[in-house]
Amino acid sequence: MINPGIFLGVLVQLALLGTLDAVAGLGTLGWLAGTAYGLAVGGFLTYGLNRSTARSLGPADAVTLARSGLVGCVTALVVDTAGREIVTMVVLASVALALDAVDGQVARRTGTASPLGARFDMEVDAYLILILSVVVAQSLGPWVLTIGGMRYLFVAASRLWPWLNSPLPPSLARKTVAAVQGIALVAVASTVLPFWAGFVVTLGALGLLTWSFGRDTWWLLEQHAFGSARRVTADAA
Repeated sequence: MINPGIFLGVLVQLALLGTLDAVAGLGTLGWLAGTAYGLAVGGFLTYGLNRSTARSLGPADAVTLARSGLVGCVTALVVDTAGREIVTMVVLASVALALDAVDGQVARRTGTASPLGARFDMEVDAYLILILSVVVAQSLGPWVLTIGGMRYLFVAASRLWPWLNSPLPPSLARKTVAAVQGIALVAVASTVLPFWAGFVVTLGALGLLTWSFGRDTWWLLEQHAFGSARRVTADAA
């Protein structure tokens, strides 16, 4: 049975798509992409709630769900208009990025932080960066897709090496680098930067992201290797 809050979130997604259609115009592909995204998010949250001890979504999750609705609209525009509605897309993506700083504060102030909420927030961020990288790749080249795909490659690698799933310590640098990706991609997608500047900004963002993932991967590898060595030593003793 679908949670009422999740059901409302799907309805909000459809309402946002309807508003976007009235303002910018959406074709069949846009509606299909936006609706599919909203249903996928609803399925993800329903699955997450069924596996967790939470009975319903918290206030911070509601903020993330609103952000997700904006990301669904960005998806619809990218799929349907092939970049013709750049201004609308940039505005929606910018608001979604700005709200990223809100849901965390709401969770902390209301004491409603949860693993599901943190995962939901992370997945929305990762998908927004992926869809923005698709937009920027149209002007700068396919290499930009590395930015959007890096986290998904990391997840795929963790299927082969489960130690990559180990929890990481909190890191302000990691959060900053993640925020830079969205800001850089939105700035380049807006086309306000000349080509060379957009190239430099995007390449710099990719460099930071590679460093961040590399640092975390090395830390996890060290924990895995030294932890295994300590267990062998303890067993031998």
